Amino acid sequence: MKTDPSRAIPRSMRVRDVSGFKNAAICGVILAASCAIEGQTAAPSPTPSATPPPSDIFVVDVRIKNGQLDFGQPKRITDFVGYNNQPFFLPNGRAILYTSIRKGQADIYSYDLKTGATTQVTNTPESEYSPTLMPDGKNISVVRVEGDGKTQRLWKFPLAGGPPSLVLENAQPVGYHHWIDDHTLALFILGGSGKPNTLQIADTRTGKTEAVIENPGRILRKIPNRNQFSFVHKISDQRWEIKAFDLRTKTSASLIATLPGVEDYAWLSNGTLLMAKDANLFAVVPLTGQQWHEVADFAKDGIKRMTRIAVNESGNRIAIVGVLARK
Repeated sequence: MKTDPSRAIPRSMRVRDVSGFKNAAICGVILAASCAIEGQTAAPSPTPSATPPPSDIFVVDVRIKNGQLDFGQPKRITDFVGYNNQPFFLPNGRAILYTSIRKGQADIYSYDLKTGATTQVTNTPESEYSPTLMPDGKNISVVRVEGDGKTQRLWKFPLAGGPPSLVLENAQPVGYHHWIDDHTLALFILGGSGKPNTLQIADTRTGKTEAVIENPGRILRKIPNRNQFSFVHKISDQRWEIKAFDLRTKTSASLIATLPGVEDYAWLSNGTLLMAKDANLFAVVPLTGQQWHEVADFAKDGIKRMTRIAVNESGNRIAIVGVLARK
C-alpha cells in the first residue's frame, strides 16, 4: 500500500507523562482467529443506511520531547477505497480492529501494526460494526445488523473462532457501546418515531437496561484513573458538553464544552482530551481552566477532515479516521 509523503507536525503542547498503562496479553490476538469467523452463504444484510463516504484510518506516533507532546506524521493503514472506520486498539498494542464496508457489507478487519498485514475477522451475511475487546479478553463485541436489515443488537465473537452469540437479547437498536466492567455496559440506543437517542446502562446478568440520559453523543470512553466513563451530552443544538458519569451514584457532571459541532473525542492516559475539527487536532485538560487549543495540523499530510480518534493503552500512538483531500 502506498502512502502520501508528508512532513512532521510542528505543533506541540506541554503535558505530563503519558506512559502509565500496563501491557495486556491477548492470546494469539485476532491473528489466530482471523481465518475469518465465517457465517452462512446467504445474501448479505443491508447496512443500516446508505453507505457512508470513503474514509481511511491513520496511525500517528505520540512522543514527549523536552516536556512537549509531539505528534508524528500520519501513516495510512487502510488501502481499500471506501468506508474504513471505528478503530479500536487491542491492549497488547499489536493490532487495530476496525469496520470496513465492502460491496455493501460491513465486516470487522484487523491491521497488524508490526507486519502491516490486514486480516478479515468476521465474514458473515450480517453486518458488524464497532469492534470492542470484551473484559474477558477472549471475545470481541460488535453491533450487528441482523438478517432482516433492521434489528440491531450487541453480539460477541470468540477470538479463538466459533459461532457468535447474543450479548443482550432485548436491548435494541444499539448504536454504540462501552464496557464498564465484566457485566455492565453503557449503550447508545437509537431513538425513532420522534423519540430521542438515549444513553442506557445494561446488566448482562439480568438483561435489564436503564435509560439515564437523552441525546447523548456516539463516543463512550473510560476516563483515565477514575471509576467513571465519559460521553457527550447534546443539551441543545448549540450546547454540547463532555460529561463524566458515575455508575455508583448514577449522576453525571460536566467536564468541558466540546468544540462547536464536534462529538468525537479520546483521552490520553494523563487526562488530556483530544478532539479534531477539519484537519486540526485540539487538546485540553478539563477542569483546569484551560481552553481547547490546536496541537497538530494534518492538512500538509493530505488530510481534509478527521472524525474518530482512538488511543492505545501505552499512550504513545493514536488512530484517527480521516478523509483525504481530493487531488
